[in-house]
Amino acid sequence: MANPRALYQEMILEHNRKPRNFGALAHATHHAAGHNPLCGDHIDISLVMQGTTIEQVGFVGEACAICKSSASMMTVAVKGKSQADAEMLIGEFVAMTTGKLDMNSPHHLGHLKIFAGIADLPVRVKCAILPWHTLHAAFHAIEGSSTEAEQDPMHVMSGDA
Repeated sequence: MANPRALYQEMILEHNRKPRNFGALAHATHHAAGHNPLCGDHIDISLVMQGTTIEQVGFVGEACAICKSSASMMTVAVKGKSQADAEMLIGEFVAMTTGKLDMNSPHHLGHLKIFAGIADLPVRVKCAILPWHTLHAAFHAIEGSSTEAEQDPMHVMSGDA
């Protein structure tokens, strides 16, 4: 079995080098900009929704490898899903990366569980969850999102993450 830490590093580097769904969507129906003031990550998420289904999703921005990889894997995970399913993934991902999800319990994270170890790196948690916060903001027409507590749309959901 592959070393989980090596697999994590390999996935992060791969999605950082070749991010999936990177680019702005010209005719987005939903949009939000996210900012992590602690490390300077800036991510813009654009969606094209058809009813409650995410038909297209894209992101642009300047971010560290963890944030960019998280955004890339997030877009792959939510594309074609309903908003409700994406919101469920947002909750599970935030809970996992903040150490609040029992990984032995049923969940829907699939390959995203590669980020489970981020809970052991508190200074990197906000890098990993910024795209997810921003997706949540886009769904709810919140133009800007931040990982700082009062401005964090997930604060109630995740505590101080």
